[in-house]
Amino acid sequence: MVRSRKWGSLLVGMTALLCSAAMASEAPLSSIDRRAVVEDLGRTLEANYVFPDKAKTISATLRAHLDKGDYDDAKDKAALADELTRDLIAASGDLHFFVGVDPGFVADYAAKRDPALAAGLQAKERQAEQRENFGFTDLRILDGNVAYVGLSHFADPEIGYDAAAAAMRFIENSDAVIYDMRYNNGGALEMAQLLASQLFRGDKDQELFDYYYSDDGKRVERGQWVLPALPAKRLTGKPVYILTGSTSFSAAEWFSYSLHKLGRATLVGERTAGGAHPVDRKPVGHDFFVQVPIGQIKDPVDRTDFEGQGVTPDHAVASADALAVAHRLALADIAKADPAKKDDADWFAPTLAVPAKATPADLKAIVGRYEGRRIDIVDGKLLYTWRERFRLQLEPLGGDLFAIEGVRDFRFRALRKAGKVTALQRINRDGTTTDYARLD
Repeated sequence: MVRSRKWGSLLVGMTALLCSAAMASEAPLSSIDRRAVVEDLGRTLEANYVFPDKAKTISATLRAHLDKGDYDDAKDKAALADELTRDLIAASGDLHFFVGVDPGFVADYAAKRDPALAAGLQAKERQAEQRENFGFTDLRILDGNVAYVGLSHFADPEIGYDAAAAAMRFIENSDAVIYDMRYNNGGALEMAQLLASQLFRGDKDQELFDYYYSDDGKRVERGQWVLPALPAKRLTGKPVYILTGSTSFSAAEWFSYSLHKLGRATLVGERTAGGAHPVDRKPVGHDFFVQVPIGQIKDPVDRTDFEGQGVTPDHAVASADALAVAHRLALADIAKADPAKKDDADWFAPTLAVPAKATPADLKAIVGRYEGRRIDIVDGKLLYTWRERFRLQLEPLGGDLFAIEGVRDFRFRALRKAGKVTALQRINRDGTTTDYARLD
């Protein structure tokens, strides 16, 4: 089923690389062995590669390398797989290609034709995904009621539906949402479809992705649309931001690209990797497999893609800074939609600015005893103590302003006279203040 396909993942390739090194036989390969692998690989490419004509050219290129003796130094399976991977990428320019050694995968691929064995394999996959929480690595409600969804990959929704449903319910009451695709290597496009459906009305047809793929010589054409029934409330009309980075790949890029094309999301971060083609893993002989691009996806607006180019963000910033920038933009959007919430944007703005750099002298200036409280330097950081029992760190926000660890409703400002700190002022979120005179 297409639902179980991995729609592009750098992680798949990296995992397979480790598997290849661990499982490859140390028995030397003969010239007959190498030729059999190259010939079988060529047939697999021609039956599955997204561009059949190009597959023939690539296959011929691999045979030419073989005939010239370019693979003669590949004495074991892992070495041959590595060389074939490099040549496939060089001949195609497609980073999705990967050749690995995994006899277990080949056996499992054949076993999937047996329903009982297929159920066992799915149980294994579910256990592996459970350890990664089906890709949902981080769910938070940020200041100002902005939801944050961190995803390492898109799991198959057939086994990850409950986790996705819980995540969708967690964010359903937010005023805006940020999806983090910066480190997402791809996965099942159907999971992207499920999550994206929460952002649209369910009573109106809306296409998200349009694609076709090849499966052992069979061509399949499909479109994916907004789902009419969901396990959570929809976020229609709520601002949406997607964080992107150079390691955003394939399905993560499609999630970003299509939502941007549909005018439903603003992208913040860096240009993505540019892997637009869906992929599948196919067996080659008894021990090898190839991760091969099997199709093309088009956006629902003007039928384009981003293969080899990547997705360009609306706000180009370093990926490490993307969350803070998106958070600020989301707060501004919320305030624009509801002026009553403008105070939230103003209040949290200092905490989302570039972190203030406080010198040792700056820190030392505020150290001292104040009415009912004191401030010390411990391990190079400011420690605020009151009633001799409660202790929290202070974080410099710039301009003699300090945030308090874990506290959202007030912050402190150091008040000065003639350059010396003479009082600690508590600034409450409602604008009221209380001053605590310095006692030393």
